Amino acid sequence: MKLALHVQLRDELRHRIESGLWPEGAPVPSEAELCKEFGASRGPVRQALAALRSEGLIAGGRGKSPVVRPAVVSQSVETFLSFTDWAETMGKVPGQKTVEIAKRAAGLVVGEQLGIGADDPVVALLRLRSLDGEPAMVERSHFVPTAGQPLFDFDTDSGSTFRYLLGAGVDLHSARHIIDAVAADDTDAVLLGIAAGAPLLRERRVTFSSNGEPLEYADDRYRPELANFMISNTLHGRAPVARVQSTTTS
Repeated sequence: MKLALHVQLRDELRHRIESGLWPEGAPVPSEAELCKEFGASRGPVRQALAALRSEGLIAGGRGKSPVVRPAVVSQSVETFLSFTDWAETMGKVPGQKTVEIAKRAAGLVVGEQLGIGADDPVVALLRLRSLDGEPAMVERSHFVPTAGQPLFDFDTDSGSTFRYLLGAGVDLHSARHIIDAVAADDTDAVLLGIAAGAPLLRERRVTFSSNGEPLEYADDRYRPELANFMISNTLHGRAPVARVQSTTTS
């Protein structure tokens, strides 16, 4: 069955991007130019461009000329890397802006993940993380006091809290990751400059000491067009997979 014209156009334009014919940062031809090239009306051309925009292949529109976006950067969860380390290995410049750091009651969700009571204190850190200056992720970390207390002596706008805590002798040894999708809440929307309810890629993480004691519970929310996650395995070296129930509780 013959594909609809806008689908054919989308596939052709996607091929031009993936093949490098339209390199990263290159301007995308105008709607008028594409209409003339393919002998199409504006409707199918606009649908094709909208599809590429939703896939994160192009950026722009609404008064801005579209351009080819850089490829989405994958973060491996096979190794225990901080956001800063990951960004630097990809040749990106990591950034951070602290919104809040405070000691407060854990609450039900954080307390359950850390194995403590809801009224027990944690050190809570909220930061906006960026890649090459572009808002990329909202970081919510919650540490048991023994692990998080050193952060009050650290400029959390200056770099990796992971590196600092390791240097301060905190035993950050291993982590369990859960990856799912979540709708942006009001805080995410303001910090990332997106609409409330927009889809985000979420990584929830519990970090353990070498003795298996939970030290941190994190809820990191990424713009999906800027980052994704990668897991590699082999037939005889498969990574353990656990099926978990999603929750709408932040």
